[in-house]
Amino acid sequence: MPTSVDEEVAALSRSTDRDSLFMQANIVIPGQSVPVTVRVRNLSAGGMLAEAKVRGLVQGATVEVELRNVGFVPGRVVWVGDGKFGIAFDHAVDPQAVRRQIVQKTEVPAHIAALNKGPLYRRR
Repeated sequence: MPTSVDEEVAALSRSTDRDSLFMQANIVIPGQSVPVTVRVRNLSAGGMLAEAKVRGLVQGATVEVELRNVGFVPGRVVWVGDGKFGIAFDHAVDPQAVRRQIVQKTEVPAHIAALNKGPLYRRR
């Protein structure tokens, strides 16, 4: 478990346990009335790299990140750079769950559904 900010930054930047991706998440920052939408550049079980211009965001700030398929995850900002920042989560998340697409069952047109009703023979 990292004990200093430098160790936390190093832990977040390990390439072996993070997924590079391009998705959006909402971040709730204390003192701001509405969540901020950010681009998630990479995600691991312990944190994420986000990209957005957020005024007043400082290292050590507590935040809540709303991740798709997971919900709100508390954490804190461990570094802030030029339009990017790192967040360490208070508890581990499953990055694969965040990446999973939720597919809604849709109506299949009748002419395509008929193809699944029996053997399909093709003339030569």
